[in-house]
Amino acid sequence: MNVLITGISSGLGFGLAKHYLENGDTVLGIGRNSNPELDSFSNFQFLKQDISDFVNLSQQVSVFLKNVHHLDLVILNAGILSEIKDVKETSIDEIQKVMNVNVWANKMLIDILTDEIGKIQQIIAISSGASVSGARGWNAYSLSKATLNMLISLYAKEFPEIHFCALAPGLIDSKMQDYIYDLPENENYPVVQRLKKAKGTEQMPGPEKAAENISKNIERLKDYESGSFIDIRTI
Repeated sequence: MNVLITGISSGLGFGLAKHYLENGDTVLGIGRNSNPELDSFSNFQFLKQDISDFVNLSQQVSVFLKNVHHLDLVILNAGILSEIKDVKETSIDEIQKVMNVNVWANKMLIDILTDEIGKIQQIIAISSGASVSGARGWNAYSLSKATLNMLISLYAKEFPEIHFCALAPGLIDSKMQDYIYDLPENENYPVVQRLKKAKGTEQMPGPEKAAENISKNIERLKDYESGSFIDIRTI
């Protein structure tokens, strides 16, 4: 298989890239940084590119993919978390920064891929339960992931030959969770307290275990209507 994954330096992106590389698939990674463990695989190709750099993104990705004629799987994984605080205290600039990475960069990538690649079978955008929960404190992150869900739904109507989904991967022990774990106690944000309790338990697996679970269900995602929001925990 040819698999393209964004945000592969750590976390879920790293876990997914490693899984497919060990499976013998060709993995095309895009991100600000690579990972030495992934670089050791001969079937790994990497483009060092900040996906929020809209000036250069299109040209760089087009050059990177010039010899790629089909993609079996695209996983739009790269994303950032906003500071946990009330939306009233969150500036438009802060929201825009998160939207640029979590939404508009993915729009640009989908546009590039559908223009440049002859055949794409499946595009998965990594979403979050925060996109539908409306939990206090998740401000720009929730807004961005909710918008991402709709973006994927719209693209599914425009490209019926590609199966799209927005996938909430469940809790994953990652740098994002490290930030949350270090936050001070605040009763206004009960989800933060729940995540802190889950860290280090089976409820919050590491990136490689989470990637294994997702990869096992990749084909099952196609049983859902294209453009759906799917929580991996409900499959």
